[in-house]
Amino acid sequence: MINSPATNSQGDQPKRDVPKTRQCLRCTTLFHSDWAGERICTQCKNTTAWRSGAPARSFPPNNRR
Repeated sequence: MINSPATNSQGDQPKRDVPKTRQCLRCTTLFHSDWAGERICTQCKNTTAWRSGAPARSFPPNNRR
């Protein structure tokens, strides 16, 4: 039997999210993340720009073809 990444070695219980230090995808500072999907720090989430849905940065268009 092949175990998927979402199960433990017994295959009977899904893996739990493990809190750990991650890098914020918006400001790149390290912060304590409570679960795997938390990738934006609290400071960034408290900004008006975050709450309004504004993009973090604008990148120039990709001119490669």
